Amino acid sequence: MSRSEHIPRIEEDNMDAAVFNNIKESQLVEFIRESNNTYNLTENDLQVLQNLLSILKHKRNTSNIVELDERDEDCGGRLRNFAETYASHYHSYFAIFVCVFGTIANVLNIIVLTRKDMACAPINRILTALAVADILLMVEYIPYVYYHYMALPKSLDFPYQGAIYMLFHVHITQILHTTSICLNLTLAVWRYLALRYPARKHIICSGFRCTLGISISYVLPLILCIPTYITITITTQEIVENKTKYILYHTDLSEMFKANNTLLQINFWIYAVLIKLLPCCILTVISCWLIRTVFNAKKRKQVLRSYDCYPLTETGTKKRKVSKTERRADRTTKMLVAVLILFLITEFPQGIFAFLIGIKGKHLFLECYQLYGELMDILALINGAINFILYCFMNRMFRTTFGQVFKNKILGWTSSTLDVHTSTIN
Repeated sequence: MSRSEHIPRIEEDNMDAAVFNNIKESQLVEFIRESNNTYNLTENDLQVLQNLLSILKHKRNTSNIVELDERDEDCGGRLRNFAETYASHYHSYFAIFVCVFGTIANVLNIIVLTRKDMACAPINRILTALAVADILLMVEYIPYVYYHYMALPKSLDFPYQGAIYMLFHVHITQILHTTSICLNLTLAVWRYLALRYPARKHIICSGFRCTLGISISYVLPLILCIPTYITITITTQEIVENKTKYILYHTDLSEMFKANNTLLQINFWIYAVLIKLLPCCILTVISCWLIRTVFNAKKRKQVLRSYDCYPLTETGTKKRKVSKTERRADRTTKMLVAVLILFLITEFPQGIFAFLIGIKGKHLFLECYQLYGELMDILALINGAINFILYCFMNRMFRTTFGQVFKNKILGWTSSTLDVHTSTIN
């Protein structure tokens, strides 16, 4: 009988997985003894329960988990309950829906932004690169959701290939998410330079520098995420079932970081400051400046409208009206501000959380941070999925190009279908 066939029996006894993870070893041993006397379990049943105890002991020994009654961390109260409920019942389905929708939406973004009249703008090239990073992140997340939330809980089999994939998932999502951060930062700085130095923007914001900025945004995360590469590794655990030894493979902290809490804190400091908080602070400052620029432009328009009934100034010259280019620039700035604000809403909580872990230590990460992992994941996925909606609502040129592209395709497909149908009838 396989390792997975006894698991439903525990589910029938209403032993929830989350409750099981919090059971003390002494309680589980007592449960095994009472089960043997009361239910007359077979040797195989007892072996399965002992294996589960072994997994629990392995988890505690390798991760140095501190019991909740010794370190009572306040992990959010009602928010913690909501996070646990969402993670156990809704995250897998909602995440797949968001990933599918986001992948389709970002493909549409790329189709529109790479049109000849759109691709000439460096801002649109950066947005295209951002859409590519979001697609890669979402496409990778779908099999992770299936494996981690649907396949693994049913089998409780931990093969080496599964551990390799989980390790790959940890690294690739970190790299792609950091790439999105770098691209958003490039986007903000690019818009700031274009508005701050309008007379020199054709020199400062050249096509070559745009390509260079995008390339750096994709290469730099490979270097920034080096601490993550050495923090997590694959560990093994032996269990015995039906007098046969099996090896279970898990992803866990490396021995170096488990033995040295200070080193782990330094790693979280680097992650919190360099990858999260510093970019968020820069984006906040630039976003505030862009918002002020938008308000100044709005005031300038109101002043010009108030003088519309007087076409001439005191000197006899015509008053200058806001040009079409300026109006388009204002709409683009508003759209980018919305993109940046949504990004900050997603990233700031993660940065603050990592910063607190750097201060308090590993137990905060083990007891609290991982509880909100699913919520932070879904916020990041939603942020990457709704850019298409923002572009449609806030960018007239994007809407126009989108309509032209797909209207022509639909009309072309319809006309070709009618031609084939007519020729068939004739």
